[in-house]
Amino acid sequence: MARLAVLFLLSLALAACSKPAPPAGRWVAHYESAGTMVDARLEIGTNGLVRVSALDLVDALVNSDDDRIAMHAQLAADLANGWSDVTPRAMDFDGKIFRKPGGYAPQIEWNPDTKRMTLVFYFGTQHSIRIPMHPVDDFGDDPWSKSAA
Repeated sequence: MARLAVLFLLSLALAACSKPAPPAGRWVAHYESAGTMVDARLEIGTNGLVRVSALDLVDALVNSDDDRIAMHAQLAADLANGWSDVTPRAMDFDGKIFRKPGGYAPQIEWNPDTKRMTLVFYFGTQHSIRIPMHPVDDFGDDPWSKSAA
């Protein structure tokens, strides 16, 4: 009986030390503020590998709604056209934060309670922004139209 208790406690200890599995799925993100536009895709496979791509326009001069629509369409097209070249990669995941292997800076944040994914987008060495992501079944040709709804 004591042996069974020791095995049970050992299995609990191992379970507590095991790495949490990242959530599998697809997400899109859209961001726009004064002169900045970002469009991003994220896919996490059932194997835990991460594909992420984010394109941006900074200091974009938007003179009209037509300019804005054209810029969004270009970002969406460039992201869709380059998606097949995005290589899945391993990331360190602690149950809430995705980091590059051995890295410190958060790349993606996951809230397991609310099931919300947030992309941390870095503008070089200047600053970062946190962009809420939205789950999707599959990636569409024009993700910007979904953010306008």
